Amino acid sequence: MVWDERVAALFRRNLQPTLTYWSVFFSFGLCIAFLGPTLLDLRCQTQSSLSQITWVFFSQQFCLLLGSCLGGIFKKTLSQSLVALFASSLAISVVFAIIPLCHNVVVLAVVMAVAGLAMGCIDTISNMQLVKIYQKDSAIFLQALHFFVGFGALLSPLIADPFLSDTNCILSNSTLNATSNLPHIRKSLVPHHPGNLSHYELPIKGMVVTRVSYAFWIMALINLPVPIAVFFLLYKERLVPCFNNGRRPLLSADELAMESQPAEKDSQSVALQRAPPDRGHDDLFSCCQSKNFRGAPYSYFAVHVTGALVLFMSDGIIGEYSGFVYSYAVEEPLSVVHKVAGYLPSLFWGFITLGRLISIPVSYRMKPATMVSINVVGVLVTFLLLLIFSYSVVFLFVGTACLGLFLSSTFPSMLAYTEDILQYKGCATTVLVTGAAIGEMVLQLLVGSIIHDQGSYSFLVCGMIFGGLAFTFYTFLLFFHRMYPKPSSEVDASSPDKPATMGDSGLYQG
Repeated sequence: MVWDERVAALFRRNLQPTLTYWSVFFSFGLCIAFLGPTLLDLRCQTQSSLSQITWVFFSQQFCLLLGSCLGGIFKKTLSQSLVALFASSLAISVVFAIIPLCHNVVVLAVVMAVAGLAMGCIDTISNMQLVKIYQKDSAIFLQALHFFVGFGALLSPLIADPFLSDTNCILSNSTLNATSNLPHIRKSLVPHHPGNLSHYELPIKGMVVTRVSYAFWIMALINLPVPIAVFFLLYKERLVPCFNNGRRPLLSADELAMESQPAEKDSQSVALQRAPPDRGHDDLFSCCQSKNFRGAPYSYFAVHVTGALVLFMSDGIIGEYSGFVYSYAVEEPLSVVHKVAGYLPSLFWGFITLGRLISIPVSYRMKPATMVSINVVGVLVTFLLLLIFSYSVVFLFVGTACLGLFLSSTFPSMLAYTEDILQYKGCATTVLVTGAAIGEMVLQLLVGSIIHDQGSYSFLVCGMIFGGLAFTFYTFLLFFHRMYPKPSSEVDASSPDKPATMGDSGLYQG
């Protein structure tokens, strides 16, 4: 892939902050995927029941949603953003380190709630900062950002796997009866929905035998360089009080954009620099204040809402498919053996990560709107084919891989597209991140209840409905994009040589 000199210059000047945000998102991925595989060992450690331990899932997801809503609070200055990222990434390492010390399920739920808050802040702030730096060139860097979360999500289960118990980790008289069901139970656990697993009687009293503590300590060490990297960025920006020697910080994103322009654009760049800063990218509650709505056209609200609804559905599909594809496969009519069906969630996440890697060069050549169009149509067609060939085990694996590819780049492409429509004003990043987090939590709970009542076939029907709704909402977004007023500047908004209009001119100013 060959970049044009302007984008390459922006990347070189922002190399350290960009790599730092990517590494912080690796922390996010590392933390988001470890809980499912290790939950049975944590159940033994806390000597709790299946229904009790799944509340740990819920506490993490709910606080992740809360953290996503509140993350925009820290956007006002670079100092606040970096301090929040430092605290959040350090909190994840601390959480990994102290999980083995939690022998009560309530304490464990509180610890995972702290991890959820940290993950939510990381999700909002990292996306927000990359959008601020690169603006109209942000799509490729957002694709790379979300590749790192996929990489972390793949790595943490691999780290945990050698330390998971092959037999019941609480030794008692009933251990032998439950041991043969452990792989099935482990793959079937989803957030706060033990479902039809309640008839399995796992012991809660007896001698605890588990080595999962080593997995968490290894993950804590792997994650430790991330807060160190954030601290070094704080230090380089002269934002650490005891190390502040008065040197000038790195250039702002405005100045970087102006430096990369040809000489004949100078007068236009100066005019943009003098333009009053625009309030945007606040936390969700600040976004909802009436003073931010005055004078805004209805299409302004419609773009926020429809963009969030698309991600509500697409991220909800990721959550419900990864959570229930195993349970769907092992039940009739497919009746896949447990060991083979266990590869399906890994295949799904593997192709999500592969798709994000492929999307990095593709997003440089293809507009975000085009990528989202391909994604939502691909998801809809894949679910339709999965329904048609619902009796084929082979096509279930093929469809799972295709679905992972189509869903992989939806979030970063939608974020880049929506921010571009709004000219980097408003609260698009916060609203979209929050909508995606709500969708992942709510749709998973909804589908779990429907499958429990209606049977396994409803799993694909729900996916088809959600895919259709995502396509519908995206169609509305395209319509509202046409209705949204174009920039009043004489500079052509679609020109790649146009300097990005900053919504927050103080990005690299402490």
